[in-house]
Amino acid sequence: MRHVVRFGYDGLPFAGWARQPGRRTVEGAILEGLVRQKLRTRVDPTSLEVASRTDRAVSARANALTIESDLTSTALLRALNGIAPEIYFSAGGAVNREFRVRRALRRVYRYFEPGRHNVERWNTAARRLIGDLDVRSFGRAVPREVPTIRSVESIRARPCPGGMVLEIAAPSFVWGQVRKMVAALRAVERGDLTEDDLAAAARGEIQLTLPLAEPERLVLWEVDLPVRWESTWTGPNRRQRAYLERASALAWSQAEILVGFPPDSETPPEPKRTP
Repeated sequence: MRHVVRFGYDGLPFAGWARQPGRRTVEGAILEGLVRQKLRTRVDPTSLEVASRTDRAVSARANALTIESDLTSTALLRALNGIAPEIYFSAGGAVNREFRVRRALRRVYRYFEPGRHNVERWNTAARRLIGDLDVRSFGRAVPREVPTIRSVESIRARPCPGGMVLEIAAPSFVWGQVRKMVAALRAVERGDLTEDDLAAAARGEIQLTLPLAEPERLVLWEVDLPVRWESTWTGPNRRQRAYLERASALAWSQAEILVGFPPDSETPPEPKRTP
């Protein structure tokens, strides 16, 4: 029986999606977990088809993969959620053998940009990137000789506590596209790149050399598939809950620690007094 499964993961502990010798990856953890859970007899990289491959430290809320199993969707979700606490399998459904998860209708990414920003300026510049986009300036390892077009459906920035979130939706993306688009919009906000040059690059009239924005702030938020989810996971289970609590505590404590860096040299800290 062929299933499609929706899943998410904290990208920080992983060296990206794709299996790599000697490195912990999301694909590798899932394949090894399938063997431990007796859902496979051996690690077989060809047994998984995934909607989106993410880079090192990029997270996912709702990626999707296909897997063959004789289990029901409910039993399969229960088994999959025992693989690794950083990976959360949230829904599943049966599909036919012709179904290809790579042919998703759209993918939605969110990029979380901390600090104070001119959200209106981001949205004005972002409109230059909507529609048919020549991604030679906005992707990694894209051939420069001929145009490579990707259709961008929408881009929208909105404020959120502590910063801003940028949401980008498109049927498909090339490698590094979202992170380079973020870098371009940052350059516009700083005044290092004009909106006219951004629009010219989007049309392929000029080519820009853009850096990659930080991967830790990026999350694959949604993959839109023409499927009906038959089962949903009611977790988290004990291991997943413990991981979430540890990760949240670490994030909070790290933020509090960094508040004091660097210390104020003119105001020495109050000495601690023991009762």
